[in-house]
Amino acid sequence: MDLHDLIALLRTRWPWILATALLGISAGAALALTATPLYEARTQVFVSVRNGVTAADLWQGSSFTQQQIASYTQTVTSPLVLQPVADRLEGTDAAALAEQISASSPADTVLINIAVSDADPARAAEIANLTAQSFATVVGELETPDGSATSPVRVSVVRPAAAPLSPASPSLRLNLVLGFALGTAGGLALAFLRHSLDTRVRDERDVATVTSASVLGAVADHPGLGQRTLTSRDADGAPAEAYRRLRTNLQFARSVAEARTLLVTSALEGEGKSTTAMNLALAIAEAGSRVVLVDADLRRPSLARALTLEGIAGLTTVLVGRARLEDVVQRWGTTLLDVLPSGERPPNPSELLGSDAMRATLRQLALRYDVIIIDSSPLLPVTDAAVLSTLADGTILVAGCDRVHRGQLRAAVSSLAHVDSALLGIVLNRVARQDADPYGYGYGYGYGYGYGYVHGASTEVADLGRHRGSRGSRRGSRAPRPPRGAPAGPAAAVPTARTRAVGR
Repeated sequence: MDLHDLIALLRTRWPWILATALLGISAGAALALTATPLYEARTQVFVSVRNGVTAADLWQGSSFTQQQIASYTQTVTSPLVLQPVADRLEGTDAAALAEQISASSPADTVLINIAVSDADPARAAEIANLTAQSFATVVGELETPDGSATSPVRVSVVRPAAAPLSPASPSLRLNLVLGFALGTAGGLALAFLRHSLDTRVRDERDVATVTSASVLGAVADHPGLGQRTLTSRDADGAPAEAYRRLRTNLQFARSVAEARTLLVTSALEGEGKSTTAMNLALAIAEAGSRVVLVDADLRRPSLARALTLEGIAGLTTVLVGRARLEDVVQRWGTTLLDVLPSGERPPNPSELLGSDAMRATLRQLALRYDVIIIDSSPLLPVTDAAVLSTLADGTILVAGCDRVHRGQLRAAVSSLAHVDSALLGIVLNRVARQDADPYGYGYGYGYGYGYGYVHGASTEVADLGRHRGSRGSRRGSRAPRPPRGAPAGPAAAVPTARTRAVGR
């Protein structure tokens, strides 16, 4: 994981980290407020050697004491020292006192610090002083040679214990800091664990781990994207420009140079294939190409409802021979976009889409239009899209970020490869806005570029159909081009039929 991944992880998982940090702080505060306060009393003793008057004797005595000081420190909590203390106190024993008492010695000194913790500050001081007295007595007895009445080692109390005024634990500030640290660490651990186990597709790097197919475009997760189309009143907005960028990338991709029939599908339902197909068709028509949008999702059709067109008769009506193609194709507004709705739902969608009648219908459409955009069913639930992909010049696979997993995307790519379908590329939909364009969309495109003008005002993309020659573009025109000097801008592009949302 590089720095970019770490920043992305913190950006996406910060609520988890914040929640666990707050939980740790709350737990620390609760522990501090509910725990029994403990008071700590301290006393200090000095260990020395009695004998010796010369400097050499004193040095030898001091050296002896320093060598013995570690043993003396361990002796403080021994039953030999604590049992006399327990006898003088009520309701305790040597073992219980040993849990309350700790002893330590500063380096290169002959001092021993004795600390006692107890819920009663006065009792803590009493235990500390009794322990120091008992320790001095025990050391004197242990170091007294046989036949001698006095011990060469003397233990003196240099700092008697006093009752503490404030508790030593729990410390509210310390508990809050520790709770925050542990909570943050736990949140980071959970975030890393979730990240390592999460296989959802979120950006181009996730796509690269699944397939070598290029990413043709990325559509940011813009508020209200499902409620507008390319030629709505926000024609100069970021989502509309994202589909224009997709149109440009499609034109200049080598594998799409001869592709006129494009199938748009996805691995799962709800990834935005219908929205992508509709807006891509509008973007290509905006550049001056005659486009037909075919709703071949015979199981859950949505384009007729989204574009407020009549959907009773359509593709299925033509395929079963009950209507002619020109009778069911409908012009959308004043654009160069025609729409072929799905028609009635058939009992055998896969067989109908793979029939000779479907091939003949696509050949007829190819004679009348420059580009054919086919919206199909998802790849994994049903086989309709795989069947249709064999009839199209290329397939565009829409991947819904945070919706599809890498394994599902890999399975969709594999299903296309099994039928030798030409995968033109991947379109990432609902990309996090920071990932879609790190520089943002704040510049705007309202400088008179004329993107709102449907027929020819935008010249930055040539007609996709011209890759196959100009003969096809002269056939089957269903609407005259606007005259020269027609007003540019969104007003000229707004269709007569009001656009509704397509489920992404």
